[in-house]
Amino acid sequence: MATETPVGIVIVSYNTCDLLRQAIASALASGVATEIVVVDNASHDDSAALVAREFPQVELIRNLANRGFAAATNQGLARMVALPFVLLLNPDARLLPGALPMLLAFMQRHPRVGCVGPRLLFPDGRFQAAAWRFPSLWMTIFDLFPPRGPLLGRLSASRLNGRYRAEHGVAPFPVDHPLGAAMLLRRATLDDIGGLDEGYWMYVEEVDWCRRAKAAGWAIWQVPQARVVHVAGASSQQCRGRSFVALHRSRLRFFARWEAPQVVARQRVLLRLGMLWATLRSFAAWQRGTLSRDALRSSLAAFGAVTRL
Repeated sequence: MATETPVGIVIVSYNTCDLLRQAIASALASGVATEIVVVDNASHDDSAALVAREFPQVELIRNLANRGFAAATNQGLARMVALPFVLLLNPDARLLPGALPMLLAFMQRHPRVGCVGPRLLFPDGRFQAAAWRFPSLWMTIFDLFPPRGPLLGRLSASRLNGRYRAEHGVAPFPVDHPLGAAMLLRRATLDDIGGLDEGYWMYVEEVDWCRRAKAAGWAIWQVPQARVVHVAGASSQQCRGRSFVALHRSRLRFFARWEAPQVVARQRVLLRLGMLWATLRSFAAWQRGTLSRDALRSSLAAFGAVTRL
């Protein structure tokens, strides 16, 4: 039986028809009274038609163009102003049984928590990092120049790379921000700080929102016992070059907003070094025959675009 406290659910879709079906079905079976809005960002597959055909109880907003994730999410949030809690759920994420009731119960017990996230799993059951510290130059270094070997590789899962050791446990713990695949927001927090910043076309919008929430005195937590399966990248992989550039543009926007100018300058230097290193590796892969000429051209175009940010 569904719980009495209704929860709004906003799903932004873009050409993820089969996964979208699973996401909606998991929300409807969550054990929580839900109102669901799907905002379709001009998909050219059957996504919008699927919602209209198979889920008539779900409100569907059809955008005529891809407005980006933040703007589309805000469209959905605008339909949920009367609900005390809203779950942002990616179309490639699926709630496991009990996940949403656990998140909701935690929020109800902790009135100063503005956002709570679940543990994420890959479809094969493997652990997926979902609790993160705010971006830092160290995290940029790890991203652009991944450490090799078992000893250095451990640094990738360390605090230096924004990770939380507590994520491997079962007890809830405070975080800087969850991964945006699934995050339950409090309406009072949204009323306090507003929705997502639409200046982020894709990526980092949830990081910025959590930074604003924490600056306003709200707490952010993860509840590891609440579990969500996340495919990861189902939409972004359809336009890899554009997504790659959007990621680094969004990261620069975040640094420019929250860090000192000298930190932003160092971030730009690291980016340019990283793109040079990626260019050299791509040429080497092409010479080995493991990268096609077309893929090389696409990669070089993306690296060049990031260098010019």
